[in-house]
Amino acid sequence: MAGKIMSFGTRKNWEPKTLPADPEATRQLQEWLAEEGYSLFGVECDFQGADLSGGDFSSSWFTQAVLAGVRLVGAIFYRADLQSADLTDADLTGADLVRANLDGAVLRSARLDGANMIKASLQGVDASGASFRGTQIMGASLSGVDMRGADLTDAVLFQNTFKISVDDTTVVRGLTGSERGGEPGGVRWGRLANAPVGRASDAVPWAGG
Repeated sequence: MAGKIMSFGTRKNWEPKTLPADPEATRQLQEWLAEEGYSLFGVECDFQGADLSGGDFSSSWFTQAVLAGVRLVGAIFYRADLQSADLTDADLTGADLVRANLDGAVLRSARLDGANMIKASLQGVDASGASFRGTQIMGASLSGVDMRGADLTDAVLFQNTFKISVDDTTVVRGLTGSERGGEPGGVRWGRLANAPVGRASDAVPWAGG
């Protein structure tokens, strides 16, 4: 049953504001909180209903986990494995996703405003309708990423290798950065940033090289 968690006196006194509804996910969290020295093992766990804002999940395993709608504001996922995780509608505002593995993850309508995604891997990610306002995406790998309808207002993208899908609803107002490499069918970020109405309608294919 979802609910408030009692303090375990570990993990620098951090505790979730609300536990997941799923008993197995709750058990994994409680064991991880009670004992130092190992990473959270949340593989295939369902964390829906939880508020894990501010937690340090560095090097933790969330492979194929369900984090849809979960509050993860300011959470740390340094080198965490979020491969194929479902983060639909999740709130990752201000999250640290440095070197995180998000390959195959679902970020539909997720909020990543102000997140740090330096050197993250986002191959095959569905980020349609997601918000990346002020997000830092640098030295990252974005191959086969769906950003149709995404909001990249004031995002910073620098030296990324990418191949993405955008449409006229992809907002790029204030976007700054540069591309590295590139693949056929990708988008030249510099041209995106200069779209006159802040949309991706004037984006041109990037032919690599």
